Amino acid sequence: MANNHILLESGTNEVEVLEFQLGDDYYGINVLKVREVIGGLDKSGITPIPNAHPCMEGIFHIRNEVVPIIDLAKCLHYPGSQHPDKDKYIISEMNGTKVAFHVHNVTRIHSTTWEKIEKPSELMQSGEQATVAIVRLPERMILLLDFEKIIGDMLPNAFEHQLKSLGVRERSEKRIMVVEDSLMLSRLLEQTLSEAGYSQIRLFGDGKLAWEALEKYAQTEQIENNVHLVITDIEMPQMDGFHLTRRIKEHAVLKQLPVVIFSSLITDSLRHKGERIGADAQINKPDILQLIGVVDRLVR
Repeated sequence: MANNHILLESGTNEVEVLEFQLGDDYYGINVLKVREVIGGLDKSGITPIPNAHPCMEGIFHIRNEVVPIIDLAKCLHYPGSQHPDKDKYIISEMNGTKVAFHVHNVTRIHSTTWEKIEKPSELMQSGEQATVAIVRLPERMILLLDFEKIIGDMLPNAFEHQLKSLGVRERSEKRIMVVEDSLMLSRLLEQTLSEAGYSQIRLFGDGKLAWEALEKYAQTEQIENNVHLVITDIEMPQMDGFHLTRRIKEHAVLKQLPVVIFSSLITDSLRHKGERIGADAQINKPDILQLIGVVDRLVR
């Protein structure tokens, strides 16, 4: 199953979700993260990695690339597949890295809008493998996982950052709005920005909440008293980062506000989507040091 879907227009708040199964339960992944789905992978072609995380199944070679395999069932404490010969591997690209998620079955693609995708309770976000969103369908619910957290657990160096080279800094007069639905990443961003001197940070869990706050700021026509720059993820329930960026850039008062998209979806093939809606910069997770440099430049 190749990724030959039609890319949705930028900023329309639409999303396509690839549904897959682990045991009898249903999960989903944004189609924009999927490069292809393969089956019938010969186990002899998988090379184990010594001393790797227990959920790291190994590596294999595909299309002249070496790709790590994460056993998603083991990550979420499911028993092994009853029909391993029919298992599927979702080849995904995020955080600038290709990775294969080993799942039990892939069923179909659902087209919906982020407005119809619900944010889970904090209890569901605080588990070992957090759920970041719920897709409610007539026949069932699909859980969207925090894949960045899963990769971060497998590859602990993926989210390391170094700020010592920046030296002592004072940026406390600058107000930064961070829009990120992953609790792990929002806390990491808050910590990193604080270490970089940005002490006035407001966190929002989805684009809708951020937009409602921005609209209130715009009514006073004193944006600089409330926010100097917006950092936004792309994938979020209620309103995604593309739609949020588009609204900001089309607003008479807010359009001068710098917007930085910080997402695992920033790839060469998708960068045009952010450019089309007027994003001032697009940084691929987890390059936080580069993010700080861009923020410094845009709020100077």
